[in-house]
Amino acid sequence: MSAVEKVNLWFVDVKWYWLRLTMYYRTLRLLHCTVKAQVHLGAKNLTWNGSVSGLRTEGSVKRWLFSRYQQVRLVQVCHKLATPADKPPDPGSSPPSPDNKKVVVTPDTTNTSTTVHVSATARFKEAVIKVMPRKKERVKFDTSHPSTERNFITAVRSMSEFLLKPVDLEKLRKTKRRSPFENEPPITVYWRRDVEAKAIQVWGSLEALEKERKKREKEIRRYQQNIFNIKKLMREVRRDQRTTPDPLVSPLDSSGRVVWAAVIINGANFIMKLGAWAYTGSHSLFAEALHSLADVTNQLILAYGIHKSKQSADVVHPYGYTSMRYVSSLISGAMIFCVGSGLSIQHGITGLIHPAEVLPLYWAFYILGGSLISEGGTLLMAVHEIRRGAKQQQMSFSEYVLRGQDPSVNVVLLEDMAAVVGVGVAMGCMGLTSFTGSHIPDALGSCLIGGILAGVSGFIIYTNSASLVGKSIPQYRLEKINEELERDVLIRAIYDVKGIDMGTGLVRYKAEVDFDGRELTRGYLDKQDLEALLLEMENIKTLEELEAFMLKHGENIVDSLGAEVDRIETILKKSHPEIRHCDLEIL
Repeated sequence: MSAVEKVNLWFVDVKWYWLRLTMYYRTLRLLHCTVKAQVHLGAKNLTWNGSVSGLRTEGSVKRWLFSRYQQVRLVQVCHKLATPADKPPDPGSSPPSPDNKKVVVTPDTTNTSTTVHVSATARFKEAVIKVMPRKKERVKFDTSHPSTERNFITAVRSMSEFLLKPVDLEKLRKTKRRSPFENEPPITVYWRRDVEAKAIQVWGSLEALEKERKKREKEIRRYQQNIFNIKKLMREVRRDQRTTPDPLVSPLDSSGRVVWAAVIINGANFIMKLGAWAYTGSHSLFAEALHSLADVTNQLILAYGIHKSKQSADVVHPYGYTSMRYVSSLISGAMIFCVGSGLSIQHGITGLIHPAEVLPLYWAFYILGGSLISEGGTLLMAVHEIRRGAKQQQMSFSEYVLRGQDPSVNVVLLEDMAAVVGVGVAMGCMGLTSFTGSHIPDALGSCLIGGILAGVSGFIIYTNSASLVGKSIPQYRLEKINEELERDVLIRAIYDVKGIDMGTGLVRYKAEVDFDGRELTRGYLDKQDLEALLLEMENIKTLEELEAFMLKHGENIVDSLGAEVDRIETILKKSHPEIRHCDLEIL
């Protein structure tokens, strides 16, 4: 053998050993970086496609270049990894790996005949290495636990409730949501949990934030009290500007008893006063007779209003007839002004211009005394009923009357108060007329009684017209309802909230609600068989089948949204019995 041939043979041996070393190095590196590491990292669907393009994992491709011989050796090593040491290799077996994951090597077993030779390259191309991750439990839809994890909040609420500044909100996550108002651009909202975290960062803790909020509320109340005192000193104070809790309606039967008792007593007083006036000709007594007649008429109207307000809702009046009590009270106020006040003043002026002969007034005093006792009895009944209603609603006596919570009883109370005061005025003026023999005190008494009735009628008209126009419930009650609504897991945010007092303590609540579609879908999926749903999806082959599938489940999800709205409304009405109508509009 020549020297050249020896050198060539030596180079061949060196190349052979070098290739083997390279193959072992790359094989070990491959196994270390892909099989072992990927198992611990939880990769999914680790496969080898049998070409030089490399090893494919979920979402990436690692390129490793191997010769045909190296590929054959890699297949052999993979089979050794997949086969236990104490039993012969079995293509169908796959040992478990750490972290409850398994490495599965699936060679081509379609042809197991001993007469057919399958090359290592073909076996390698059919080999698949799969890493199965541990199955995770999906999050269940749960409405039993309140959650504000995915709620949104506006910048105004962030600054008012969490005492943040605009600069604090600049770096927080924000998104655009549909505006609750018509023809308005989208509004910018923040994630509530981010705002809470920022508030904790700024104030140190939620306790410190609450302490600061109470401190500021005290300062605001102190400022408001100072303003109130100034207005009081200037005699420009307005009635009851502070918010008060919205009460529940007082029983209609109790109001009816008070009204019918007043009708009977005032009817008897009218007959006695009219007879005494016919006997004496006293102008004050005539005014009192007109006053009793106006009271009887008004209280009959009130009784009709109470009866009508009990009528159930129908197609023409879908919200019922509860406002009839305010309508009847408003008519009563107008009647008191026109009949009672107008005629009393007119009769008094006539007595001043055309004086009549003064007759003995002894019988008039007896009749007025009896009227004072009877009117005082109905007044005490009205006071007792109002105190009971105010106690139930945690209000003071004056607040209950000024807010007109029970208009029928309020009218009886004010009429009886005016009657008692009017009887006192009439007795005093008639006494002066009897003592002096002049007709002027008696005529002036009639005018004074007319003025008292005018003041009472003005107050009744004002309070009932405000209720008929539609006034909001106190902010305290509205915020309490909003807070409970926002704690529901399905609701991200609420906008354009309105709480309208429908009369007699009943409330109509309305809000624009931004529902969480993800939680709604999760609740729908909890009621479905996911395995059957997956099988149904796998059987979809055409666009028509896909459309039918989407329409079916889309309709079911919308139906589930309606069911969830009903659930939320039921919860609100149970927690707040004064809510008669609850309108939640999907934003």
